Amino acid sequence: MTDHRKAIIPVWTLATGDVRVPELVKNEPMTAERLAELRGVLAALADQPIATLEVHPLPDKLDRGRGIPLDAASPLAQHLSQLITESARSSSTMSAAGEGLYRMVVPAKVAAQFGQGIVRPMVAKGSAGGIRGCLVNSATGRIAAGVTFEPVGRAAAAGAVGGAGATAGVAVGGSAALTVAAPLVLMAVAVGVSAHADSKRQQAIERITELLEQLHDEKLNNDRSELDGCRDAIDKATAVLLDQGKLGASLGLDSAVHAISKALAAAERRLTQWQGALDELPAGKAVEIGTLTKSFPGVDEDGGTFRAHLELAALAIALKRRVIVLQAVEHAQTDSGNVFENFVRALKADQQRLDALDSGIAGVLERLSALELARPQGLRPVFTTGEVDRLMRAANRIRRLGDGVMVNSSATDVAIEMARDRDGSVVVFPALAA
Repeated sequence: MTDHRKAIIPVWTLATGDVRVPELVKNEPMTAERLAELRGVLAALADQPIATLEVHPLPDKLDRGRGIPLDAASPLAQHLSQLITESARSSSTMSAAGEGLYRMVVPAKVAAQFGQGIVRPMVAKGSAGGIRGCLVNSATGRIAAGVTFEPVGRAAAAGAVGGAGATAGVAVGGSAALTVAAPLVLMAVAVGVSAHADSKRQQAIERITELLEQLHDEKLNNDRSELDGCRDAIDKATAVLLDQGKLGASLGLDSAVHAISKALAAAERRLTQWQGALDELPAGKAVEIGTLTKSFPGVDEDGGTFRAHLELAALAIALKRRVIVLQAVEHAQTDSGNVFENFVRALKADQQRLDALDSGIAGVLERLSALELARPQGLRPVFTTGEVDRLMRAANRIRRLGDGVMVNSSATDVAIEMARDRDGSVVVFPALAA
């Protein structure tokens, strides 16, 4: 979300540790393209992850219901407030009030460690394989124009998660605009990724509900209810950790994790069956719809059991991604002197399993969409108009399974947007591809 009028936009470069980089940032305006280039160079040269943080005017219309609200006393809000306060003393473009839309962009090489399924590029209309630029209005999808960026002067972020003040300050030997703010980056990424995963959960629930209204399948309905019932425990655990609290058994997170693990195991088992069924099909030959529906029931319909299983898998993956982020934050908080490294390390192993499941399902959908359907075998040499229409509809539905599927997509910069009010409270929106 950005301002479409000509404006000077303050921007910080934030490091997650003490780093030495060339003097790349000068206190003079730059274009959006120059800022994107700068991020790439810093990511390549620095040993520690470096993000940029922009501040834009709040849009007139902003759907805050999409994000996760945090009050002014939360660690993320406090880190952001102190950064604003310190910066306002040395910058003519910064307001001490700090109201605005803050947009943090994390470089692709760091974002890749959060898991390839977290955020994917938004395909640009009219451009095969293209992605939108780094300044996109989340509400309208339009690219911003007429904006220049001005580096904020020397500033220091507030203490760290768990009280490690040593992780905040100006980087040694770096640019005057390079600020060490591991806790701010950590918390922004954690909340943004959690919000993104929850938006995926909501989408999956809506689609599953619509499918189950057609199927009337009690077992699938119970699976859906058990998974969606995990949300309450995850929401509570998220609130506790974002307030630097400790997770306890009373939150019910253990039982939620168990239910999610069962659903993931079922999804992995179904994926293996789907892959085996596709491997058994004759290579390069058309397939009868009856043969296909034995292994993929309902694949030729708008609803169907196969599609319900796909959405249940998407729901389990989205919930697990939220849990992984919670576990990573908790792990990072236990070692306050090594905040961001612990966060990324804790994410990696489980994310790889989820990425493999996500990519496997995407591969199945891509292979299904490429199949050629054969007309049914029978004694009659001629088929009725209704039978031909049914075959054509089935072929179109199966072909559409591949729409939007991205297998082994390359990593992209990740943007986390935070709306900050005058009272210091913050709403963090779902992470998106920058």
